[in-house]
Amino acid sequence: MPTTIADRNAAQVSLPIVDPTADPTLRADAERLSDALSELIRVIQFRDRDRACCYDISVSQCYALKGVIDAGALTINDLAAQLYLDKSTASRVANGLVDKGLLARERDTADGRVVRLVATPEGASMCATIESDLTREYAEMLSEWDPEVRAATTRLVARLGRSFTARVEASGGSCCVVG
Repeated sequence: MPTTIADRNAAQVSLPIVDPTADPTLRADAERLSDALSELIRVIQFRDRDRACCYDISVSQCYALKGVIDAGALTINDLAAQLYLDKSTASRVANGLVDKGLLARERDTADGRVVRLVATPEGASMCATIESDLTREYAEMLSEWDPEVRAATTRLVARLGRSFTARVEASGGSCCVVG
């Protein structure tokens, strides 16, 4: 079973190419989904940008900190794959967190050449605070919804996330070929 995003992407089989013009209903649904997701992503990006300054870290640093904490420890290469960044950009993001005392670098005990990023107690505390604040915000929003709708929404958003993950190139990206 693949353990990292890069492993998962490398293990993927080719996804089918769908011609949206073959089914007008599919095309209309795809256009509405695109519009809805664009609006949602735009709002979340602005919210994240505005909130990140409250914690004195960037949005990318927030994702990096959470990724390291969730994994327990990550190499720069693993962090880059998880964040869909190139290695040098991921290194700059990590350096900022190390400079703030939220991450530390540790040599791997089995192979001293390998350096892993680990969260410091301060980093773990900050991540817990950010997650708590987000959970409170989402709880306020979801409190207006029926429990069945909340559960269905969570399942659908998770499924969308898996679908997008399956289609993202994590090794630095590639240019789109419009055909």
